[in-house]
Amino acid sequence: MSPHRVVALVSAPQGSFELGCVAGVFSADRYRFTICAERPGPIRTVQGFDLVAPRGLRALDHADTIVIPGWLPNHREPSPAVLRALQRAHDRGARLVSICSGAFALAATGLLDGRRMTTHWRYCDNLQDRFPAVQVDPDVLYIDHGDIATSAGSGTGYDLCLQLVRNDHGAAYAARIARRMVMPPHREGGQVQYRADEEPPAGESLAALLDWVSGHLAEPITVDELAARCNVSPRTLARRFTDQLGTAPGQWLLAQRIARTRALLEETDLPIETIAGHTGLSSATNLRRRFQKAVGTTPSAYRRSFRASKAPDWSSVM
Repeated sequence: MSPHRVVALVSAPQGSFELGCVAGVFSADRYRFTICAERPGPIRTVQGFDLVAPRGLRALDHADTIVIPGWLPNHREPSPAVLRALQRAHDRGARLVSICSGAFALAATGLLDGRRMTTHWRYCDNLQDRFPAVQVDPDVLYIDHGDIATSAGSGTGYDLCLQLVRNDHGAAYAARIARRMVMPPHREGGQVQYRADEEPPAGESLAALLDWVSGHLAEPITVDELAARCNVSPRTLARRFTDQLGTAPGQWLLAQRIARTRALLEETDLPIETIAGHTGLSSATNLRRRFQKAVGTTPSAYRRSFRASKAPDWSSVM
């Protein structure tokens, strides 16, 4: 299988963090990553140092995925050459992706007219005013249409890139990339963007609870039990989850169970009933119903799509 070609389209001033998210995820062995710019050569970053774009827009003609990792200042109009290159790539089937302010360049192509997209919550009103034909959703981490995907603030670019890897190669492969980067393996795109001005007080952090849950997914955990472990009421726990994770406790817990189910379907031959027991989904019937709703396909079909005939070589990922 030939590597999937990922090209990041950079422009000055380029945010190094957004670009780093893309490069970190797509440096795995099943991808080939490079960067390009409208004019090859040194590109100034927001942080004050230069990076070098070795290739011009023609690199986009051979990309399977094109990522725009930010576009600053966001009122800057992409040149006709950039717009034509992106439109031409989309027409031949390339996947287009934006991170944070990169949504402004992607919206300028017209390819998202009538469709949902997102960006950093601070930019959403501006994006909607400038491109009234698109449907800006300020309350999600990312939106993946398959052919075009957009993410919210800078860090959500990492979440979206991992989502794309899951679509390409399955949850287990994406989880290994996340483990190499020492990052969480999965955040659902429908989670609300985190907008709090301050970090939660140490006594309110959910970190210890989330770690505990990851080791006890096979158990019949309830929201009341989670609240009791934090010595708070279920209502207070729900507020903390909304503030810190942008989702409800029950929704977050189900997402972790589905993520574990995906990995077991990919990496083992365990029967569905056994996987239901390992993930706390109680029965094969409940697992199938929950999985179909969350993933959009049946567990058996998912396993056929992503179950490797032999164990892959993870040396370049780990």
